[in-house]
Formats: sequence, C-alpha cells, structure tokens
Amino acid sequence: MIVRPRPGLLTILFAMRGSILPKVAPQVVAIAALSCLVVAIEQRHAEWFPVTAGIGPFTLVGLALSIFLSFRNGACYDRWWEARRAWGSLIVEMRGLARLLPALLPDPEHEALRRRCLRRAVGFAHALHARLRGLDEAEALGPWLPPEERAALAQRPSGADAALAGLTRDLAAATKAGALSDILFASLEHKIASLSAIQAVCERIHGTPLPFAYTLLLYRTAWLYCLLLPFGLAGSLGWSTPIIAALVAYAFFGLDALGDELEEPFGTDANDLPLDTLLHTADAAILDALGETGRAPPKADRFMLR
Repeated sequence: MIVRPRPGLLTILFAMRGSILPKVAPQVVAIAALSCLVVAIEQRHAEWFPVTAGIGPFTLVGLALSIFLSFRNGACYDRWWEARRAWGSLIVEMRGLARLLPALLPDPEHEALRRRCLRRAVGFAHALHARLRGLDEAEALGPWLPPEERAALAQRPSGADAALAGLTRDLAAATKAGALSDILFASLEHKIASLSAIQAVCERIHGTPLPFAYTLLLYRTAWLYCLLLPFGLAGSLGWSTPIIAALVAYAFFGLDALGDELEEPFGTDANDLPLDTLLHTADAAILDALGETGRAPPKADRFMLR
C-alpha cells in the first residue's frame, strides 16, 4: 500500500511509485502509435476516409463504458474496504484477548495455560496472513504452538482453524478444571467466534473474485473503443488525435488495472492492503501481554508498505 504525504503539482504529474501508469503504458503507447498512423494516412489519402462518423457515436459508447467502469471499480473497492474492516476487527479482538486472558487467568498456576492461549491467538493471525498471501500456513503457525502439535499441522486443512480449535480446547479444559466459570468461558468463546467470522470473511473475499464475464466484457470494449477512436477523430483533430487517444486509453485501461488490484486486496501490489503492517499491529498487544519482544514494525520502502 502506498503511504505518502499529500502530493504537490510536480508529484502528481511525475510520480511513478504507486501510479498505475507503468502497468498500462504498453496499451497507451500502442494506441498513440496507431493514432499517429491513422492521422498520417488520413492526411495523405483523405479519399480513403469518405465517411466520417465524427465524435457522436464515441461519446455514446464512452459514456456507457464509463458507467460500467464505475460499477466494476465500485464493486472492487467494496471488496478492498470490507477486507480492511475485517482486519481492523481482528486487531480489536486480539487486543481484547490480550486484556481478558491475563485478567481472567491471573494466578501463577495458570501461567502456562495463559501463555499457551495467547500464543495460539498470535498463531491464528500469522496463519491467516499466510493463507491470504499464499504462503505456508504450517510454517507460519508452527512456532506459536506447543511442539507436540506442530507435526500434525500439515494434515490440517486450515492452520487458522487449528489454532482456534486448540484455543477452544484449552479454555474448555480450564472451565472443567474450575479455573473459569461458564459465563467467562462463554465470553471468551464469543471472541473466538468473532475471530472465526473474520477468517470466513477474508477467505470469502480471497476465494471469490468478481465474475470473469465482467472483466472480459470491460476489457474487450475498452480495446475496441480505443482502437476505433483515432478513426473518428483524425479528420477533425489532425495531429492532436494521438494525444487525445492516449489520454482516453490511459483513463480506461488505468481504471481497469486499478480495479484488478483492488479486486484482490490481499496481494502485494501497490494499492493492496499492507497485511504485514496489519499483522504486526494485531500481534503487538498480545506479545506485550506475554512479555515478549516482537519483530520490528515494517517500514515504508519508497512510500510502499507491505
């Protein structure tokens, strides 16, 4: 995710870090080159262009295409924002566990149980992060579990589920042993259920892209529009046509590429969520409750947070 101060005029015009321009530059250059070719042919052989449709049809098609782009980008942004809200809720629940577990299990004889539960919560966040980023869940979760449980992680369908299941078992055992009352167990189980719901939201977003037909229709229409646009403008605009066509191509292809980034908010593109930073925020409170030193907070690399 790009994090930088409010840009000035020069930054707006020339900033490349976080810009969508590098991704769409080949398309924009191709449309500009085609426009130059069309204008050159039109000026030398005007008889080859006996009928000029003008800008009218392109205005109608461009309006429809703009509406469709707005709809798709709005849907993609909703996915991005829902993912950010889910990780915000995860941070809230992790901080709640960091407060509740030491308060409800304060006795020295419960220290081992308390630490095991807190480490399972941290392991859940790391396993979810790994799943969403396409990393090894077992490798991410293993260091936070008791040694006897690590070998079985490879056979579990979800490391995050395994962490929550272990946390529930520990708390249920503490309840049976009399360390927790039924009411307190229900309160902690509500936190675990909230973490499971957050996991389900993230997995739904991660595993359910927008229908491919939307992307295909938009991409085809944008290409056809930009390829035909120079033929409608060459007669009236002359050598201004490549500039106008390139700007239109930049807008349409840029919005399409930006939608692709927002559609999958858990990736590592410039406009995706900074999951590494969010993970550090999520486990910082619990590591503090454990009295352990966590890793250093991620820093922006050329305005980029991972």
